[in-house]
Amino acid sequence: MRILALMLAVAASIVAPAAAQNYPVKTVRLIAPFAPGGATDVLARLTAQKLGERWGQSVIVDNRAGAGGNIGAEAAVRSAPDGYTLLVAGAPHAINMTLYRNLTYDLARDLVAINRIAGYPSAIVVHPSVPAKSVKELVELARARPGDLNFGSPGPGSPNRLAIELFMIMANVKMTHIPYKGGSGQMVTDLVAGHVQLASIGLPPSMEYVKAGRLRAIAVTSTKRSPLLPDVPTVSEAGLPGFDVTSWYGVFAPAALPRNLVTRVNGDISAVLEAPDLRERLQRMDAEPSPQSPEDFARFVREEIAKWAKVVKASGATAD
Repeated sequence: MRILALMLAVAASIVAPAAAQNYPVKTVRLIAPFAPGGATDVLARLTAQKLGERWGQSVIVDNRAGAGGNIGAEAAVRSAPDGYTLLVAGAPHAINMTLYRNLTYDLARDLVAINRIAGYPSAIVVHPSVPAKSVKELVELARARPGDLNFGSPGPGSPNRLAIELFMIMANVKMTHIPYKGGSGQMVTDLVAGHVQLASIGLPPSMEYVKAGRLRAIAVTSTKRSPLLPDVPTVSEAGLPGFDVTSWYGVFAPAALPRNLVTRVNGDISAVLEAPDLRERLQRMDAEPSPQSPEDFARFVREEIAKWAKVVKASGATAD
């Protein structure tokens, strides 16, 4: 038996590199765990197209929306660890680890982090009727009127909701959360109409209103200024040092995916992120390509889970 086991191990060590070298030999499924048209779906489709071109195989996007991205993630966890089912997941899934109390998977344990695709910031915007033109003035206003200012968000555990929760924690102020269902569309409409006073929202959806003067951007949420709003400071430089909320997404697979395939897919994603046309498309979304090694990406994912766990617990947010 020992001899047979040794022979099988040797055979596997020979076959595995060959499998990675020939991969893929059939269609690859890339699960996008949110509805078509959103940021996750767009990133998934751009990545699928470029990987398909590089591999000479079809890479189809399978939208598995629902439960804040958990349905798609669970489908990936249950898939065979052969490289033919991949998942685009990101900041919402790191938040979900604390937001949902009865998840059937663990992002850091049941999925292997292969490579990060991109990250992009949001902007904290206020309705023009709000007498605050900077982070400092917003903090002073919130302290003078605790609970009077309200902010909208597209859901209880959305990164944009928790960006304001983190803002309140770091500034030691209190504002009132107004949640919306079905995405940010209605929330943005109400914000422009003045029914809610401020929000953290993605830059592309907010740019037309900011340029038209119907919303005022007081800060961007990342650690670097956005080229879309070069004159608008970051929250960190405007008064809350260390503030950083960047929506990020990357490619994952079932945890048992062989290491050689992890390395192969990681390298191919890094390569396609160098394509000028892909970088141009991402730039239009204000998304910055940010590939990492599997080890660095896995470490980043664990740090994000821990970071958002503190904010979720402090805010009392829950999806249950």
